[in-house]
Amino acid sequence: MNPIEETARSEPTVAQQIAQAALAFHEKRTGHVPKSVTVVLGEQTLVVTLHEALSPAEKLLTKSAEGAEQLQKFHRQLFASSCEPLRQEIKRITGVDVQEALAEVESTRGAVVQIFTTGTMVQVFQLASSVAADCWSGAGHAKRL
Repeated sequence: MNPIEETARSEPTVAQQIAQAALAFHEKRTGHVPKSVTVVLGEQTLVVTLHEALSPAEKLLTKSAEGAEQLQKFHRQLFASSCEPLRQEIKRITGVDVQEALAEVESTRGAVVQIFTTGTMVQVFQLASSVAADCWSGAGHAKRL
């Protein structure tokens, strides 16, 4: 069996499972499917990046400072009030409690905001302890089909 066939038949990695969970979570709470998801783990910090996470209407809002601010506030509140199921899913997948969770990104002006004007959203999770390196193999990517 070649490596591609072996990868296709193997169980998804922890990173891939988290990417799929984040993609499903975002779609469920916003109704919009991001183009792709990237997951990176460094020590006890899990970073989930949702690429092109904004709907076309939200992208239009980002064209004005007031609209971008309103959208930032909306997504910050939405994530804060609805992230518990994703936190629990990350715990189920990794076996590690999520101590903190927030969704923040940097705008083109350099201020820390909720959403990039490009539509990329970054979610950062502070874990209670490290995830075993042997169960975290490969990059976690998910794309809508």
